[in-house]
Amino acid sequence: MKRLLLILALVVVVPAVSAQTPPPATPTAVAGDAATPAGGAPATGAVITPTPPANGAAARASSATAGPFRLNIGLEGAGEKGEVSVALQILIVMTLLSVAPSIVLLMTSFTRIVIVLGFVRTALGTPSAPSNQIVIGLSLFLTFFLMGPVFDRVNEEALRPYLAGNITSVEAIDRAVVPLKQFMLKQTRSRDVEYFLQLGGFGPTAVKDLPMRVVIPAFVISELQTAFQMGFLLFLPFLVIDFLVSSVLMALGMMMMPPVTVALPLKLLLFVLVDGWHLVVRSLVQSFGV
Repeated sequence: MKRLLLILALVVVVPAVSAQTPPPATPTAVAGDAATPAGGAPATGAVITPTPPANGAAARASSATAGPFRLNIGLEGAGEKGEVSVALQILIVMTLLSVAPSIVLLMTSFTRIVIVLGFVRTALGTPSAPSNQIVIGLSLFLTFFLMGPVFDRVNEEALRPYLAGNITSVEAIDRAVVPLKQFMLKQTRSRDVEYFLQLGGFGPTAVKDLPMRVVIPAFVISELQTAFQMGFLLFLPFLVIDFLVSSVLMALGMMMMPPVTVALPLKLLLFVLVDGWHLVVRSLVQSFGV
C-alpha cells in the first residue's frame, strides 16, 4: 500500500514540477571579432549571451532607459535689483510665523489689556472665573479693535503696494514699521525712551529716527507701568470690602469664619451693580486715547 501511494505521488508531482520549470534560454550570438559561421559553431572572439524571456522584456527595457525622478524648484526674483530672493522671503515668513505671538504681545495694546483683566479677576477673588481662554480671547478682540486704524494704515501704505508690485519687500517692511512705531511712541513715556537711548549709546536722536530696538522695550516697560497703576485702582474698592467684612466678623466673635466666604458674594454684588465689566473695558479703551 505504501509503495502504491509513493508511485502515485511521483506520477503526479514530477510532471507538475517539470511543467513549471521554464525552458532554457535560446543563446544568440553577438558578433565580437568575427561573425558566426554557417555551420553553427561560434567564431573566435564571439560572445554568447542568453536571450531573456519575452515576458516583461518591454517593461525592463523602458525602466532601463528612463532616468530617476527629479524635482526642480525655481527661485524667481533672485536676480532683480533691490528685491529679496524667494528663498529668503520664505525664510522670513516662516520666522515671522514663529515669532508672531511675541509681536502681538509686545507691539500692540494686548499687554495692558490682559494684565488689567487679570487684576480684575484676582481682585474679585475668583481665580478661575472667567477662565484664561475668555480673558485672552477678550484681550485679543479688544486689541484688534484698538489696533484697527494702525492695521488699516499698514495695509494701505505697505501691503497693497507690495502686492501690486509697486515697491520691494524691503520698502514694504520700512513702511509697515512707521504706523506701529507711531502707536508705540504715543503710549511710551519719554523717560523710558531716554533710558534705552542712553543704555544703547545713542546720541541725540529725532523721534522719526528712533530704532525699533529702543522703541519696543521702552513701550513694554511703559505698558507694564500703566497696567499696574490701573490694577491698583481696581483693587481699592474690593480691599475696602475685605476690611469691612473682617471687622464685622471680628466684632461678632466669628473668628473661625473665613472672611473670603462672606466677602466674595458682596464683591460680586458690587461689581454687578456698578456694571463693572463695562467700566473696565471703557477705561481700557479710553486709556489708549481712542
